[in-house]
Amino acid sequence: MKVIKATITNLDQLVPLFDNYRQFYNKPSDIEGAHSFLKARFNKNESTIFIALDENNNALGFTQLYPLFSSVTLKRDYLLNDLFVSEKARGNGVGKSLLLKAQDFATLNNAKGIMLETGFDNPAQHLYEKLGWKRDLEVYNYEWKV
Repeated sequence: MKVIKATITNLDQLVPLFDNYRQFYNKPSDIEGAHSFLKARFNKNESTIFIALDENNNALGFTQLYPLFSSVTLKRDYLLNDLFVSEKARGNGVGKSLLLKAQDFATLNNAKGIMLETGFDNPAQHLYEKLGWKRDLEVYNYEWKV
Protein backbone atom coordinates (compact mmCIF):
# COMPACT_ATOMS: atom_id res chain seq x y z
CA MET A 1 0.00 0.00 0.00
CA LYS A 2 1.12 3.54 -0.70
CA VAL A 3 -0.35 6.87 0.35
CA ILE A 4 0.11 9.75 -2.08
CA LYS A 5 -1.05 13.32 -2.38
CA ALA A 6 -3.94 13.10 -4.81
CA THR A 7 -4.16 15.21 -7.94
CA ILE A 8 -6.97 15.71 -10.39
CA THR A 9 -5.66 12.61 -12.21
CA ASN A 10 -6.90 10.57 -9.20
CA LEU A 11 -10.42 12.01 -9.47
CA ASP A 12 -12.00 8.84 -10.89
CA GLN A 13 -10.44 6.77 -8.09
CA LEU A 14 -11.64 9.19 -5.42
CA VAL A 15 -15.25 9.67 -6.53
CA PRO A 16 -16.56 6.21 -5.51
CA LEU A 17 -14.81 6.47 -2.14
CA PHE A 18 -16.18 9.97 -1.57
CA ASP A 19 -19.68 8.84 -2.53
CA ASN A 20 -19.46 5.91 -0.09
CA TYR A 21 -18.15 8.27 2.59
CA ARG A 22 -21.21 10.49 2.17
CA GLN A 23 -23.51 7.46 2.28
CA PHE A 24 -21.83 6.44 5.55
CA TYR A 25 -23.21 9.75 6.90
CA ASN A 26 -26.71 8.92 5.60
CA LYS A 27 -26.58 11.04 2.47
CA PRO A 28 -27.97 9.63 -0.80
CA SER A 29 -25.57 8.44 -3.45
CA ASP A 30 -24.66 11.25 -5.84
CA ILE A 31 -21.77 10.28 -8.10
CA GLU A 32 -22.17 13.37 -10.27
CA GLY A 33 -22.26 15.65 -7.23
CA ALA A 34 -19.22 13.92 -5.70
CA HIS A 35 -17.33 14.34 -8.98
CA SER A 36 -18.21 18.03 -9.27
CA PHE A 37 -17.39 18.76 -5.63
CA LEU A 38 -13.96 17.08 -5.71
CA LYS A 39 -13.10 18.52 -9.11
CA ALA A 40 -13.83 22.03 -7.79
CA ARG A 41 -11.56 21.43 -4.76
CA PHE A 42 -8.72 20.43 -7.08
CA ASN A 43 -9.30 23.23 -9.60
CA LYS A 44 -9.51 25.90 -6.88
CA ASN A 45 -6.69 24.38 -4.81
CA GLU A 46 -8.97 24.51 -1.77
CA SER A 47 -7.99 21.27 -0.07
CA THR A 48 -5.29 18.64 0.16
CA ILE A 49 -6.37 15.06 -0.42
CA PHE A 50 -4.32 11.97 0.31
CA ILE A 51 -5.32 8.65 -1.24
CA ALA A 52 -4.25 5.15 -0.23
CA LEU A 53 -3.66 2.78 -3.13
CA ASP A 54 -2.92 -0.92 -3.22
CA GLU A 55 -0.23 -2.51 -5.41
CA ASN A 56 -2.65 -2.46 -8.38
CA ASN A 57 -3.48 1.24 -7.86
CA ASN A 58 -6.96 0.42 -6.52
CA ALA A 59 -8.18 3.10 -4.12
CA LEU A 60 -8.49 1.91 -0.53
CA GLY A 61 -9.24 5.14 1.32
CA PHE A 62 -8.72 8.88 1.45
CA THR A 63 -8.49 11.85 3.74
CA GLN A 64 -9.16 15.50 2.91
CA LEU A 65 -7.64 18.47 4.73
CA TYR A 66 -8.88 22.04 4.50
CA PRO A 67 -6.52 24.90 5.37
CA LEU A 68 -7.36 27.24 8.22
CA PHE A 69 -5.37 29.83 10.13
CA SER A 70 -4.88 30.45 13.82
CA SER A 71 -4.78 34.15 14.65
CA VAL A 72 -3.61 33.42 18.18
CA THR A 73 -0.60 31.30 17.18
CA LEU A 74 -0.01 33.08 13.85
CA LYS A 75 0.17 29.71 12.10
CA ARG A 76 -1.65 27.64 9.56
CA ASP A 77 -3.98 24.99 10.92
CA TYR A 78 -5.78 22.18 9.10
CA LEU A 79 -9.24 20.72 9.40
CA LEU A 80 -9.36 17.01 8.70
CA ASN A 81 -12.86 17.05 7.34
CA ASP A 82 -13.00 13.65 5.66
CA LEU A 83 -11.45 10.27 6.41
CA PHE A 84 -12.79 7.12 4.81
CA VAL A 85 -11.54 3.59 4.25
CA SER A 86 -13.45 1.20 1.99
CA GLU A 87 -15.14 -1.65 3.82
CA LYS A 88 -12.92 -4.28 2.19
CA ALA A 89 -9.74 -2.46 3.29
CA ARG A 90 -10.69 -1.81 6.93
CA GLY A 91 -8.51 -3.36 9.60
CA ASN A 92 -5.39 -3.29 7.42
CA GLY A 93 -3.78 -0.05 8.61
CA VAL A 94 -5.16 2.16 5.83
CA GLY A 95 -6.72 4.69 8.20
CA LYS A 96 -3.54 4.82 10.26
CA SER A 97 -1.41 5.37 7.16
CA LEU A 98 -3.67 8.18 5.97
CA LEU A 99 -3.59 9.89 9.37
CA LEU A 100 0.19 9.61 9.61
CA LYS A 101 0.54 11.10 6.11
CA ALA A 102 -1.71 14.00 7.13
CA GLN A 103 0.33 14.54 10.30
CA ASP A 104 3.59 14.53 8.29
CA PHE A 105 2.06 17.03 5.85
CA ALA A 106 1.07 19.39 8.68
CA THR A 107 4.52 19.09 10.25
CA LEU A 108 6.30 19.78 6.95
CA ASN A 109 4.10 22.85 6.44
CA ASN A 110 4.92 24.20 9.91
CA ALA A 111 1.26 24.09 10.88
CA LYS A 112 -0.11 24.48 14.37
CA GLY A 113 -1.80 21.10 13.93
CA ILE A 114 -4.84 19.31 12.63
CA MET A 115 -8.31 19.31 14.11
CA LEU A 116 -11.23 17.04 13.41
CA GLU A 117 -14.77 16.53 14.55
CA THR A 118 -16.27 13.07 14.92
CA GLY A 119 -19.41 11.44 16.22
CA PHE A 120 -19.59 10.18 19.79
CA ASP A 121 -20.01 6.63 18.48
CA ASN A 122 -17.30 6.67 15.80
CA PRO A 123 -15.02 3.67 16.44
CA ALA A 124 -12.08 5.54 14.85
CA GLN A 125 -11.66 7.49 18.10
CA HIS A 126 -9.47 4.65 19.37
CA LEU A 127 -7.14 5.09 16.37
CA TYR A 128 -6.99 8.87 16.80
CA GLU A 129 -6.00 8.53 20.44
CA LYS A 130 -3.47 5.79 19.64
CA LEU A 131 -1.76 8.21 17.21
CA GLY A 132 -1.54 11.00 19.79
CA TRP A 133 -4.70 12.97 19.03
CA LYS A 134 -6.29 14.53 22.10
CA ARG A 135 -9.97 15.18 22.66
CA ASP A 136 -10.51 18.85 23.42
CA LEU A 137 -11.98 19.25 26.87
CA GLU A 138 -11.31 22.99 27.15
CA VAL A 139 -13.65 24.49 24.56
CA TYR A 140 -17.17 24.02 23.28
CA ASN A 141 -17.89 23.86 19.57
CA TYR A 142 -20.80 25.94 18.38
CA GLU A 143 -22.45 25.95 15.00
CA TRP A 144 -24.68 28.37 13.15
CA LYS A 145 -26.57 27.08 10.12
CA VAL A 146 -28.11 29.05 7.29
